Amino acid sequence: MLSICIPIHNFDVRSLIEDLLSQGNKLAVPFELILIDDCSEERFKNINKFSCEKASYIELDKNIGRSKIRNLFLEYAQFENLLFLDCDSIICKSDFLEIYVQQILKGTYNVICGGRIYPEKCPARNKSLSWKYGSLIESKNEVERSNSHNNSFMSNNFMIKKVVFLKVKFDESIVTYGHEDTLFGIELDLRNLKVYHIYNPILNGDIELNHVFLLKTEESIINLNIIYKKHNYDNSFAKNVLLINFYLKLKSKKLIHIVDFFFYLCKYPIKFLLKQGLINLKLFNFYKLGFFSSIQKNQSK
Repeated sequence: MLSICIPIHNFDVRSLIEDLLSQGNKLAVPFELILIDDCSEERFKNINKFSCEKASYIELDKNIGRSKIRNLFLEYAQFENLLFLDCDSIICKSDFLEIYVQQILKGTYNVICGGRIYPEKCPARNKSLSWKYGSLIESKNEVERSNSHNNSFMSNNFMIKKVVFLKVKFDESIVTYGHEDTLFGIELDLRNLKVYHIYNPILNGDIELNHVFLLKTEESIINLNIIYKKHNYDNSFAKNVLLINFYLKLKSKKLIHIVDFFFYLCKYPIKFLLKQGLINLKLFNFYKLGFFSSIQKNQSK
């Protein structure tokens, strides 16, 4: 009935495993829990070892990345419904698995996203960028996510039929961090496979330090540009990505040079403010736009 698939990399998953096994053992349908460790540090392997032994557990001796490891679960999952969760997930609903089983029994879905929420209070100022962006931008309810079905796809908490996943896999050429889920949602859309959104969130259990979140943001934008180039700068791809879409609109109106000018002047002061936890999301969005535009300029030289 249900294969729960969790890729692990350098994270303590003991509580997550215990919560899932506790809920799973109460289900009236068969389930399995599959864990694949993507070459974590030894200290995390040692921390997780006992709990992982209670499930199907595979250790990789080489890191293969966020896309390829998700596709790898197809080799191990025995059931026709695959539930993917990030290893930093916290189960915050006592009927979390039961809600997904109910969706399976309805028999009408291809892909379902359950959503993600963040702690009500910011854990610390040095984590305020990740928390504020997640709380105000990423943590959307099912109605908001349904307004842009496939564009709202996120890989941290979703269920997919195996027959669908065999047709639409994560792009394994994406080996660095970021936007593999953006591309996956677009690929589903191209095949007229609509993502169905429900309220069945996990709690984000890893609020990152400001400087780490900012670095990952830059990595994800670099990755986004790689994907954009791979699609040969296709407008149908660009219109589905807010950052690229906005960049192209400014470029068409010959306004992007203004962004470039102010980004050149303010890049490092903005980075300093964001790292210090002096968070303004409009300023953060400007930084992302300027960073993306700077990549385009460097490519055209």
